[in-house]
Amino acid sequence: MSPLDPPSATDALHDRRTAIAALGADLRALVEAAVRTGAPDEVLLLAAKEAQHLTALLTVRPRGRAEVPEVDVFPGGIRMYSPVTGAGSPLAPPLQIETVDDGAVVGTCTLGVAHEGPPGYGHGGVSALLLDEVMGWACSYAGQPGMTIELNLSYKRPVVLETPLRVTARVTERHGRTNLVHGTIATTAAPRTVLVEAEAVFFAPAPDQARALFPSLRDPA
Repeated sequence: MSPLDPPSATDALHDRRTAIAALGADLRALVEAAVRTGAPDEVLLLAAKEAQHLTALLTVRPRGRAEVPEVDVFPGGIRMYSPVTGAGSPLAPPLQIETVDDGAVVGTCTLGVAHEGPPGYGHGGVSALLLDEVMGWACSYAGQPGMTIELNLSYKRPVVLETPLRVTARVTERHGRTNLVHGTIATTAAPRTVLVEAEAVFFAPAPDQARALFPSLRDPA
C-alpha cells in the first residue's frame, strides 16, 4: 500500500496528497539542479524570475505557523511536509520508512548534492536529522510517539552522497513516558558497517501537555 494512501484516506485526501507529492518531487529536482548548475548568469536570472512567479502561485491560503496540515496524521503518522520523510517537502531526500521483524524501524534514502557538507559527503547535521526522524518513528511504532529531549551522535565514517542509505532505530528502554532509542546510519550495500551512531531520549507528553504545545492538534474522531 502506498504511504500516500493509508486505509483511512478518502479519495479527495488521496488526490490531495498525490498532488502535493508531485509538486514536492519536481521541487526537489529543481533544488538539486539549482545547486549543481553551471548555467550562465542570464539563465540564473531568468530562473529566478520564474521562481518568483511560482512562489506567487503558491501563496494562496497559506497555513499558519502552528497549523497541522489537513493532509497530515499527527501525532505519530504521515507528515507530508516533513523535511525528512515528507513527499511534499523540497528539502526531504525523502526517506522511506518501514518496520522489520525484530521491532526495528528502517528508513532508506539517497542524499543528493543539496545535502552536501564536505565535497562529496553528506552534512553532519543532515545525518542528525535522518537519525532523529527514524528514532522518532521507532517510538511511534512502539506505541508512544514523543519528542526528542536528548540526542548524542558519534560520526564514525563519512556519509557518501548519491549512495543508498539505511537508517535503523529501535527503542531499547522505556521508563514511563520516556523512551531510550538507539540508531545507526549505514549503506544498504554494507548494512553492518556503521557510518553514524546515535543514542537519544524521547519524551511522550501527556494529552494536556500536547494540547498546550500544539494548540491546533485535532482530537481523534
